[in-house]
Amino acid sequence: MALVREFQVTFDCADPERVGRFWCEVLGYVVRPPKGFESWEEYERSRPAERRGEWFACVDPAGAGPRLFFQRVPEGRVVKNRVHLDVRAGTGLAGEERLAVLKAEAERLVALGASVVQVLVADDENESCIPMQDVEGNEFCLD
Repeated sequence: MALVREFQVTFDCADPERVGRFWCEVLGYVVRPPKGFESWEEYERSRPAERRGEWFACVDPAGAGPRLFFQRVPEGRVVKNRVHLDVRAGTGLAGEERLAVLKAEAERLVALGASVVQVLVADDENESCIPMQDVEGNEFCLD
């Protein structure tokens, strides 16, 4: 049996480029044009009008993280995500220092179009984290 060494994370969304560019800003990812094209604009012009904008992708410039793929679907999200990303902004931090870093990152992401769902403050079992939603309402956590 083959061992999987790479994977991509796929987002179903209404506006692939908008959601993709949001996640580029969140994670420091970069947009590379589709193979065989100098730019996304050139690629999109080569496609039939009804297929333009149906997908978008970005990558970790260091090559360490998975490729993110965004595909247009006709239906909106209607229930809680079954899978979500944890954006590890507070790794190695605890208490007030961690919460301050998470809140600062949440402010940056809100300016990009995200929304804060709630702020969960550390208790006896868990460290602080901030559940959020991206520009189309997909859930993720700052932790």
